[in-house]
Amino acid sequence: MSDARATITRILQRESGGDLADELIPIVYDELHRLAHGLMRNERRGHTLSTTDLVHEAYLRLFDQKRLSWEHRRHFFGYAATAMRAVLIDHARKKAAKRQIGPSKLVPFDLTAEPMQAPEEEVLAVDEALQRLAELDPRQARVVELRYFGGFTETEAAEILDISRTTVSRDFRSARLWLARELGR
Repeated sequence: MSDARATITRILQRESGGDLADELIPIVYDELHRLAHGLMRNERRGHTLSTTDLVHEAYLRLFDQKRLSWEHRRHFFGYAATAMRAVLIDHARKKAAKRQIGPSKLVPFDLTAEPMQAPEEEVLAVDEALQRLAELDPRQARVVELRYFGGFTETEAAEILDISRTTVSRDFRSARLWLARELGR
């Protein structure tokens, strides 16, 4: 384990003493920025959020909670991906609401496409279907969240979830089929 990884894990596991955010952000900011850049690179042109905006909004969501408990670095970055997804979903909801787009204007969504390369309306439809999937199979929903919204590779998602890469691959394939059926309705 590298020194930075060990330091991050030590800070996250410490129960008390010091402000977690103040200690952690200088160490993880570049990696959060890389994650956000990966998401924003696949966004459509003219997106009103910048990579830095996404990092800062996710940061606020991560540290605006009473007491979070992260077991290790992977756990933290899994939560960071979830926070970034929530920021992008909220942003899409606001934009769609301004345009008052109804379900009849939605286009079938392709989960084989690059992460987050869809219009806001499609992102919202996927988010709603993903919430339904989470009720049936939370791990499959988490795999989709990490792979599609977080832009993580199979190997990275497997590390975050502490499961095998083969399981991630199988869950993602199964979840994509389920979501495609749900979104086709």
